[in-house]
Amino acid sequence: MASSMRSLFSDHNRYVESFRRFLNSSTEHQCMQEFVDKKLPGITASSHGVHPLFFQIWIGDRKSEIKILSIGGGAGEIDLQILSKLQTQYPGIHINNEVVEPSAEQIAKYKELVAKTSNLENIKFAWHKETSSEYQNRIREKKEFQKWDFIHMIQMLYYVKDIPATLKFFHSLLATNAKMLIILVSGNSGWDKLWKKYGTRLPQDDLCQYVTSSDLTQMLDKLGIKYECYDLLSTMDISDCFTDGNENGELLCDFLTETCNFNTTAPPDLKAEIMKDLQESEFSVKKEGKVLFNNNLSFIVVEA
Repeated sequence: MASSMRSLFSDHNRYVESFRRFLNSSTEHQCMQEFVDKKLPGITASSHGVHPLFFQIWIGDRKSEIKILSIGGGAGEIDLQILSKLQTQYPGIHINNEVVEPSAEQIAKYKELVAKTSNLENIKFAWHKETSSEYQNRIREKKEFQKWDFIHMIQMLYYVKDIPATLKFFHSLLATNAKMLIILVSGNSGWDKLWKKYGTRLPQDDLCQYVTSSDLTQMLDKLGIKYECYDLLSTMDISDCFTDGNENGELLCDFLTETCNFNTTAPPDLKAEIMKDLQESEFSVKKEGKVLFNNNLSFIVVEA
């Protein structure tokens, strides 16, 4: 690996911008919205006769309050979609929503979103500026092992050093019949292929590790934790990556490779290999003149 290559996480502003371009170019949030709209109501259903694909659990049955813990809540877009769906399903019920998020910038955006969103009167919000590891340490030190009805970890386990320990800890915080939702890239996504083939040739960073749903389900199996896994289709339009000098394409290449200024710092042979592979069928599909990277997501529902 050329010494001039460095992790995208070494340049916070460029990382934030590349992530924004990724969201604009992908169906990531639309995919999550589809899950929240179509699958979540069944997962959180309290009535009988729900489609067998779904779960029949806790919420609404003799409960006056729903306790939700969001780990890595980010700017809150998906959190508020989840909360809105629960409000629709259980009108009038009080919701206690606590958020663990290490970025002050993201927490500020989350609070702005809450401030301009209507119909949140029955929801109490609390934010904790800390990583999931810091949260675990604080809870252990204070011995305040509160139980939660619903815990969710959306696209955040890449930033955890000891994933099995993290899974075990948060699983222990689930109340009777509660659920934990984990969202991350699918084991059949282009990310899995990209990381396995090129991970050792790209900048390594302590902040992030390559993990997909295939890795996660193996960990859950070893821990003896029950779960269900659903895959939903998602794509990312990377067409601009193949136009020299295209700013959007360069930022998307940075995001794909987690490399700051990949196009100008990567060795020519590595760049040529990756750019060729990104157009192959195991990574992407070509449709209507566009190159759509396989951004499939897995939604793993863990049982208490």
